[in-house]
Amino acid sequence: MKAQPDKTLDCLGLYCPEPVFRTRTELDDMKTGEILEVLADDPAAEEDIKSLVKHLEQEIIDISKKGNAVRILIKKVK
Repeated sequence: MKAQPDKTLDCLGLYCPEPVFRTRTELDDMKTGEILEVLADDPAAEEDIKSLVKHLEQEIIDISKKGNAVRILIKKVK
């Protein structure tokens, strides 16, 4: 069963560093246990968001790609 996101952050059409800034802001506003879905098509977004999540000690649940877009599910663990 796939995890269902509590919030979706649409960063399609935005370029570095905007997807990372917006992901950080959303995670800061979320409660522990909630899941954030981030949609982005910036080529650097996947690696940048993965680094952010590691730095913030949160958890990536899933990463999937469709064409140029990436979908990242992040669980707030603390």
